[in-house]
Amino acid sequence: MLRYLSAGESHGRGCFCFIDGFPAGLKLEPEDINFWLAERQKGYGRGGRQRIEKDEVDVLSGIRAGVTQGSPILLAVWNRDFENWREAMDPWKPSSGERARKIVQPRPSHADLVGALKYGHDDCRNVLERASARETAARVAAGALCRKLLAEFNVDVAAHVVQIGDAIADTDTIPSNQLRSLSMESTVRCCDKEAEPRMIAAIKAAKQAKDTLGGIVEARMWGLPPGLGTYVQWDMKLDARATQALASIQAVKGVEIGLGFRAADRPGSAYHDEIVYEPGDRVKGPYRRLSNNLGGMEGSMTTGEDFVVRVVKKPIATLMRPLRSVNMETHEATKAEVERSDACAVPALAIIVEAALAIVFAEAFIEKFGGDSVAEMKRNYDAYLDAINQR
Repeated sequence: MLRYLSAGESHGRGCFCFIDGFPAGLKLEPEDINFWLAERQKGYGRGGRQRIEKDEVDVLSGIRAGVTQGSPILLAVWNRDFENWREAMDPWKPSSGERARKIVQPRPSHADLVGALKYGHDDCRNVLERASARETAARVAAGALCRKLLAEFNVDVAAHVVQIGDAIADTDTIPSNQLRSLSMESTVRCCDKEAEPRMIAAIKAAKQAKDTLGGIVEARMWGLPPGLGTYVQWDMKLDARATQALASIQAVKGVEIGLGFRAADRPGSAYHDEIVYEPGDRVKGPYRRLSNNLGGMEGSMTTGEDFVVRVVKKPIATLMRPLRSVNMETHEATKAEVERSDACAVPALAIIVEAALAIVFAEAFIEKFGGDSVAEMKRNYDAYLDAINQR
């Protein structure tokens, strides 16, 4: 069983991820992780924090001579900005310095207020440091490890931006294996060259208005064999696990698989994916779908078609023109706290979504094909493909 946990605060020493149950024998280079950490920091609309940090992984355990050992893996992404916050974030001494001011004006739509009430904090700093999307640096590091494992089975994932504000892209006809190259050419990770300037203009207008924008990211994963996941228990269903992983990303407020909400008005005859017998593709097996409206999932299991999912991200909660709030000490009306932030982080969400899905599907691969090493997993995988192609 693959287990993943993260730790760390936005302005603390760093962000950390702990991965247990990862198989031995996977060969890695630092760039396999650092490349994706750098990609997470890119995108039009990002703020000043990205100019301070240069995210790189520091392996603390579980990898030796560039090979996973089968033991727990601990990865660190150190925060350069900690030097500016050392006095305010010291784990032992009372908070001091210019950044030590208590935050008592919670931001609407952030974890500030509810977190302070739940944990009994008198300073929202204790909440926002952990609730910050800076945590996704750890998630991307773990996801990079998992996508490297999936690549051993020729599985890949790519996410791209389909909407920012009211600017919408038309990308349904773009083949999955072209998404990454096209999206990486764009500063907003959009594959539609006509929609890209509209998205940039929308972000620019929001920034000038001291506002923020959200949007929609689509991810596709391909190379998946049929049968990952299961229908037998609610908490083991793969589409549910993927949805949970995506909904847990900061600021995500909606997830749809396949056509999802977009096809709510269709009758079943125009929704369901018809099945044909078409041998020839060893990984997908001999049964194919004539469409992929369900996004590669039937009965919470992969079908062999591309897994397709869309994620909705709300606008960032920190506004440079703050909304109304309440001072938690005086109960008087005030303006919300202003923290350094981005005007739009939807392009970065694409990389985070890829990482989250890589973790979930790597877990599903380990569950299905077992083994303590990558070599053992491959033997089991090959035997499974042989079996389904005889059906």
